[in-house]
Amino acid sequence: MNARSTSALTFGVAVALIAGVTLGNGGANAMPVFVDDFASRFGLSDSGAGLVAATQLMATAVVTLLLAKRAARPGRVRMTRLGLALSGVGFLGAAAAGDPVTLVLANLVLGAGLGAVYAAATAALAATDDADKASAVTISGTVGVTALLIMGVPAANHDLGEGCGFLLMALCCLAAWPLIRRLPDGPSTPDAGSVGTEETTATGPSVVLLLGTALLWAVTQGAWSYASVLGRQHTGMSHSAVSAVLAISSVVALAGAVVGPVAARRFGRMRSMAVFVTAQALAMAALILTHDPVLFTVAAVLWQACQLAVLVQMLAAAALIDPTGRMVASLSGAGALGTGVGPLAVGAVLDAAGAAVLGLVLALGTLIASLPLLRMTVADTHASAERGLAPSSAAGTG
Repeated sequence: MNARSTSALTFGVAVALIAGVTLGNGGANAMPVFVDDFASRFGLSDSGAGLVAATQLMATAVVTLLLAKRAARPGRVRMTRLGLALSGVGFLGAAAAGDPVTLVLANLVLGAGLGAVYAAATAALAATDDADKASAVTISGTVGVTALLIMGVPAANHDLGEGCGFLLMALCCLAAWPLIRRLPDGPSTPDAGSVGTEETTATGPSVVLLLGTALLWAVTQGAWSYASVLGRQHTGMSHSAVSAVLAISSVVALAGAVVGPVAARRFGRMRSMAVFVTAQALAMAALILTHDPVLFTVAAVLWQACQLAVLVQMLAAAALIDPTGRMVASLSGAGALGTGVGPLAVGAVLDAAGAAVLGLVLALGTLIASLPLLRMTVADTHASAERGLAPSSAAGTG
């Protein structure tokens, strides 16, 4: 039996993980309200504001991928704090920017800083003693805090002045500084005697796995970006009604983060992930194609719940396969890359082919993108067995 050097998921560790993952992915999650600020402050066109957004998102994704190997080694707290400092400078620069060029440069800096935070925080998930529980708690907490940020950033811009939303994000970086001190480091090298794990950590995740992850999140984020527009056009619901449906679905979807690990323990990770992915693809297609408000609401809730269930299981599987955290960080970077590309790609398909074709393309894209992830769950089961983990910890014995 090969022991893993892990940290118990205490309250302090959970807070550190939530703070790191929330801020590391904060730029992407709050981008809709950032884009409004870009456009109104500088009179940018939709494409101009999109370029600024893409600059930040791509910087975050690329830096996350580049630092995945470094995040697998001890020193994650220092790495996260350096990222927070760089992000804070970038947010301050974006708040004070007087021209579009300065704004783009500031977003490039803050995106790079967020990438460092995201790589370290997601890699730390692998250093906990229960990857499924850590992933579920972290994702649930991140959803809750992100909801507060999405409300707080536009409120700051409206009440305190344009650009003040970036000041709020800079303050969040400062507040996170002491919170992430409990971020777990975990082992600096793979478990001795675990040949399969050593090979995985030495080479990192395969290109196919990274591409599959990027495609899955490109499809997901792209569809989410146009969900409000499609809902209003197809169902006749008002803007406020569609927004309420999407907001409620995001909160109710937290059930997916709870059900995902339970289903993995009960039915096996591969089987349960296959069901969640299939349900996600069908719900996404239904949301895009339906003209019925009730079906739109049901599809939105089911889609978001299945998405969180898949995300939690993906992170947990990667953490169990590679206890150094490199695979988790790499997959997170690939997901961030897909998040940045998704809205542009989905918008192009929607303009060129219409909603009917888009629904089919996104459903098929989800299923195709999931194949490498499902294959990864097989390695998760083997890795858990090699380490002598009990079924309740492996969460993939079916």
